[in-house]
Amino acid sequence: MRWTIVGFSALGLTIAYLDRAALSVAMPHMSDEFHISSAVQGVMLSAFFWTYALFQIPSGWLLDRFGPRVVYPVAVGWWSIWTALMAFARGIGSVVVFRLGLGIGEAPVQPANVKVVSRWFPRRERAFASSLFDMGQQIGTALSIPVVTALTVFGGWRLSFAVIGAVGLLWLVGWIVVYRDPGDHPRVSAAELAHIRSDQGEEEPVEPAAGVTVPWRDLLSDSQVWALMVGYVFRSLAGAFFLTWYPSYLLDDRGFSEADFGMVGWIPSLVAIGSTVLGGIVSDRMLASGASPNLARKVPIVAGLGLSACIGFAPFIESNVVLMVILTVSSAAHSFAGAAILSLPAEVARSSECVGVVAGFQNFGSQVGNLLSPIAIGLFLASSGGSYVGPLLGAAVSCLASAAIYLFWVRVKPVTRPHDDPAGPVAQHEGTTS
Repeated sequence: MRWTIVGFSALGLTIAYLDRAALSVAMPHMSDEFHISSAVQGVMLSAFFWTYALFQIPSGWLLDRFGPRVVYPVAVGWWSIWTALMAFARGIGSVVVFRLGLGIGEAPVQPANVKVVSRWFPRRERAFASSLFDMGQQIGTALSIPVVTALTVFGGWRLSFAVIGAVGLLWLVGWIVVYRDPGDHPRVSAAELAHIRSDQGEEEPVEPAAGVTVPWRDLLSDSQVWALMVGYVFRSLAGAFFLTWYPSYLLDDRGFSEADFGMVGWIPSLVAIGSTVLGGIVSDRMLASGASPNLARKVPIVAGLGLSACIGFAPFIESNVVLMVILTVSSAAHSFAGAAILSLPAEVARSSECVGVVAGFQNFGSQVGNLLSPIAIGLFLASSGGSYVGPLLGAAVSCLASAAIYLFWVRVKPVTRPHDDPAGPVAQHEGTTS
């Protein structure tokens, strides 16, 4: 049942990224209708991330307090409505308002998925499970190109937002029917429940409890929480390019026709799906083979982010075929690091009751990068006559900076809880992997 649950999480993230990436695909059409400059486009593309970043930490608290069964479907219903409202946009102001509403609704999605994995999977399976839900972002981004393009050609860009907004409401119904916590789920056998708890460091199921107090002072003074946040800021400064300016880069700067873009623009996201899962497999296999948690999590992260810096070569390549290879490698390598990164909040959190908040802090860093990147690119394009050299070189530097932060600042150590039995199986497992 745990694989069904993580499948629903992946589908939820797929819909979220389909919704948020739709604007970048529709932007060339919208800019013609609303006569939008590059600088203003950057602001519009970043508007989603303003509220998305702001509500990350509150979302984590809500998830720790009420659990993903309640918070997740409420969030999806909210963001689906705001996505559909984009069909009624009449100018820059209304687009910004609707994107701000979308950001509020989507804020809980990643902390919720991290929370779900921490509840439903033993530690040795968490990176792979995280890779399965995380590939939803690549699937959603990849689908946004042909889906939004086809709907735009068929009925205009407004139709695309109305249709994809309705999809989320269908997911909401499925989640309410399927999701329970492991100890309460009628389709979870005793054997699977024992497997889930086998190396979590928990003897009892983790349930949201009234009066749970988040140790805010401890969290804010924990250097590892800050390391996760800052590392994700720099990772997202690079990754946001594919979510925002990537379609405009190929269409406006590289001379791709809409037909060409529709045929090949989704390739980087498609390949990234496989690399996301591969990164999770590599990390969990290293942990299972006896590597320390620190090494097992860091190798995919540092290797992936280091290779992703090849995006810096893109503006100096004349062949569009070679360009797509470079962009695909960069996107895939960036995604290869994702599963191990998403497994870190459960490794770093001081207790299971604050995994959601730590994930919220980490994803807040992600959204700071996502917010700043499109604005900076838009301003640079406006001041440089449309040159993408600076933005792509900046993305490469950001990848390397993020790799350095995870390598030298983040420390992944075995999780020890106050009620663990030092002679028990959990302590034995942690002793063998440290």
